Amino acid sequence: MTGVSHCARPAYLLIEKGLVHGASTVFVVKNSNGTACVMAEFSATFMLSYDTKSGSQNATFVLPPNAEELNSSSCGQENTSDPRLVIAFGRGHSLTLSFVRNGTRYGVQRLSFAYNLSDTFTFPNSSSKETKSVESVTDIKADIDTKYRCVSGTRVHVDNVLITLHNATIQAYLSSSNFSQGETRCQQDGPSPTTAPPRPTPSPTPVPESPAVEKYNVSGTNGTCLLATMGLQLNLTYEKKDNTTVTRVLNINPNKTSVSGSCSARLVTLELRSEDVALLVFQFGMNASSSRFFLQGIQLNMTLPDARDPTFRAANSSLRALQATVGNSYKCNAEERVRVTQALSVNIFRVWVQAFRVDGDEFGAVEECLLDENNMLIPIAVGGALAGLVLIVLIAYLVGRKRSHAGYQTI
Repeated sequence: MTGVSHCARPAYLLIEKGLVHGASTVFVVKNSNGTACVMAEFSATFMLSYDTKSGSQNATFVLPPNAEELNSSSCGQENTSDPRLVIAFGRGHSLTLSFVRNGTRYGVQRLSFAYNLSDTFTFPNSSSKETKSVESVTDIKADIDTKYRCVSGTRVHVDNVLITLHNATIQAYLSSSNFSQGETRCQQDGPSPTTAPPRPTPSPTPVPESPAVEKYNVSGTNGTCLLATMGLQLNLTYEKKDNTTVTRVLNINPNKTSVSGSCSARLVTLELRSEDVALLVFQFGMNASSSRFFLQGIQLNMTLPDARDPTFRAANSSLRALQATVGNSYKCNAEERVRVTQALSVNIFRVWVQAFRVDGDEFGAVEECLLDENNMLIPIAVGGALAGLVLIVLIAYLVGRKRSHAGYQTI
């Protein structure tokens, strides 16, 4: 991802400071009897990068007040499907929240976003006119008969897209046609008391710490074609032998992982094998017209002994993540979540990668990811605001002093 254009920076500053993110809108999904099964109130911002003939460009826009709930929204059917909220806005864009219930908890299992690159107002000079979509698991979870509440902002980052839900109140499987009094607060807001009586909840699955960051490289007959440092974490969703669906988080341990790979003119491959993972493959491709490399594919083969089908396989060869100009490197200190399939996503921590052309086994010029760029803008914005405040106070002082002297005349 390349830097933000000068004209786009003020919008980023305002959005990151929480000043511009659109008005909150209430969406309600009802069944055939007119009873609400889903209620959601939030505003949202969307940040993403897209290709133009002159290179990558960033776009930032908000969920407008006239966004509409589509007829494809549904309360689902008992034992066969779950509720879904589908929101349409702009010129062919949509946001979908798919819910799931597990015992005494529910949540947004998947958040999907489709954006129409033929919308020239939002994506000027786009080299593509197709509609693209991304999908990710989320941390939006709450107890049954309570509402999910998050004031601080719920972020979903997948591939080249960052979606932020602001001041969100979301509830599914309602017992009445209104939000419950009790609430489950997001981790960002911290613990909050609830007026609903306490309910027993299943013990949460322990989440491992961030994975260790390791350096990987792949060389061919012409030298190094891939140089990378990153920490890797797998998110696996599968059905166990007792018919329950679980999500398992697994860190890749570099000390127990063997590394191999291959180099070619159009494809660079990194292959990892460990005691838990039979094969984990990262494939980097190149866009010859724009001279940019990107993570094109991920493939995973492993065995899950407690799964109904112990052989777990997932692959996707149409990704567009970790993009940078050939000869430069892509770097992101923030966690990147790459969705491979509905059952697999890969979290990449503190990634720094360069593919195809690597000079002297050292990283080239850095192209920062969208999240890191925005984090850098916050102190710049704060510093600029403080400098402006000091200047205003100084000017006011000088004007006031001049006026006080003007009140006296020499005798």
